[in-house]
Amino acid sequence: MGGAGGRPGFYVGLGLALASSAFIGGSFILKKKGLLRLCRRGRARAGQGGHAYLREWLWWAGLLCMGVGEAANFAAYAFAPATLVTPLGALSVLVSAVLSSTFLNEQLNVHGKIGCLLSILGSTVMVIHAPQEEEVSSLESMAEKLKDPGFIVFAVCVLVSSLLLIFVAGPRYGQSNVLVYVLICSAIGSLSVSCVKGLGIALKELFSGKPVLKEPLGWVLLVCLVICISVQINYLNKALDIFNTSVVTPVYYVLFTTAVMMCSAILFKEWQHMVLDNIIGTISGFLTIVSGIFLLHAFRDMPFTPNLLPLFLQQGRADPHASWRSADRHQSCQHQPLLPSEDKGSQSAEEEEEE
Repeated sequence: MGGAGGRPGFYVGLGLALASSAFIGGSFILKKKGLLRLCRRGRARAGQGGHAYLREWLWWAGLLCMGVGEAANFAAYAFAPATLVTPLGALSVLVSAVLSSTFLNEQLNVHGKIGCLLSILGSTVMVIHAPQEEEVSSLESMAEKLKDPGFIVFAVCVLVSSLLLIFVAGPRYGQSNVLVYVLICSAIGSLSVSCVKGLGIALKELFSGKPVLKEPLGWVLLVCLVICISVQINYLNKALDIFNTSVVTPVYYVLFTTAVMMCSAILFKEWQHMVLDNIIGTISGFLTIVSGIFLLHAFRDMPFTPNLLPLFLQQGRADPHASWRSADRHQSCQHQPLLPSEDKGSQSAEEEEEE
């Protein structure tokens, strides 16, 4: 097991992350239901720049669920490494997929169920091989890490690419390509995780009696977190309004997890002290999750009927010899005349009688 597994906060972070996934997965459904109600009423849609969803109670219920989930996620990041907590967000994809098929009449076929199973397996592997992050026990050490040149370059790249997506790609391709708005949410979300981690450290110091409120870094992180969350909510609403929930949720998960893993690796140097088997396990677990998400997304509209199964698995085809005989009969009928010889004989006899 990775180094994170032996820390006292491991099980606390694990439980909070599981609760977070359940609430966040349900929040997608409530928000989508609220947006659908507005669409039926003929109100201006969020994808077209409207904000009528602010008067819909279902949307606010979804926002409340997401708030509870994000709060649990916030606490989980304070107790465990980001590369341990973030992969468990795959469970929110499962919750969203199952609830979508139940309450939104969105299809969840066999491929989607296999994808959900792969996501669970991949998350388990990543938890087992979770990396050990560098200890960050104070705002002073957090400030030193934020000054690291590698993180500064990463943050600048994220901000520049997000601005280009918002002002250049969004007006042109936002209505037709799901990646535009979801990429904005994912890129900004990677920075919000860093803010959450720093604020978690600040709260720990506050509860221990240190004068954290006088530290400017804590307030800067709070303002940055509010801005990041506001941007995420806005563009996630647009993506949910335009595209299917079963598309937005898995794509958002894959991109968001990738961005957070990159940010955590650069900021907290999580990968420097990992042994080879944990590195391979983490990468393999993540690729397994991506494979599951791909199955859940790519084949969501493909109907899966018993006719697609091999003959020996289809109902009523248990006897292979019977299936062979039926196949032979089917092939032989293709080369026979429309009427068998017996029918021909009877037909000619009837014609003679009529004459």
